[in-house]
Amino acid sequence: MGSLFTTIFLQPILNLLVFLYNIVPGHDFGVAIILLTVIVKVILYPFTVKQIRQQKAMQELQPKILEIQTKFKDRKEEQARELMALYAREKVSPISSCLPLLIQLPIFIALYRALTLALGSKSLTLLYSFVPNPQSIDTHFLGFLDLSHPNYVLAIAAALVQFVQTRQIMKPPAATITPPPPEVAGSKGAKDETMTAMMNKQMMYLMPIMTAVIGFSLPGGLTLYWLVMSLLTVAQQWWLLKHAPPRLTPQLGGSDGTTTS
Repeated sequence: MGSLFTTIFLQPILNLLVFLYNIVPGHDFGVAIILLTVIVKVILYPFTVKQIRQQKAMQELQPKILEIQTKFKDRKEEQARELMALYAREKVSPISSCLPLLIQLPIFIALYRALTLALGSKSLTLLYSFVPNPQSIDTHFLGFLDLSHPNYVLAIAAALVQFVQTRQIMKPPAATITPPPPEVAGSKGAKDETMTAMMNKQMMYLMPIMTAVIGFSLPGGLTLYWLVMSLLTVAQQWWLLKHAPPRLTPQLGGSDGTTTS
């Protein structure tokens, strides 16, 4: 299993990183990492687009989900059927928003190992025959930032961008999201929804803190990769959210559980 992972993920990414380092003017390792991050982002573009759209769609459907959960709180089977019907009508799936992350996970692990190997400059035996071995890699970025050691400035910058990224996707658009209906506003379901919103808000602050703490212990090259990836994600989210058409969710009907469009 380890050799399969190395062949499919680690070796191609390591070779691409070294190839970029060889062709970048001045052999700037930081520029090579930035270019690698851009290439990976382009490859993952379809998956991240799907993830962003699914996350936003699920957020916009929360009022409708709450209404169904409240209306059928004592009839779990009907509640499940109504929720599945809502997901089908709106073409969203709670699970599909997680699948892109699972697809990206082995790529991120391979990137981590490739950057670690390149930063160490001790194990470049995985290079293809057509990729020249530089023997040693100068780990400086812009001539003065040593990316082989932790860099607090990069870690804090990555944390700030992480905050912007999370806040951007969680910010509700006023035109598409409505508050819970008045008749269910004080119900247990509404309280659960409020608790979920509070947890999401806590995560918006917790994730950047975790990013900074982890970044303080990682080589600067890995933190630079995370920073650039987050910046690209913010730009991608901004573009998608700006050009996303408004979602007009169907209204729930009467007490019999029927729906109208």
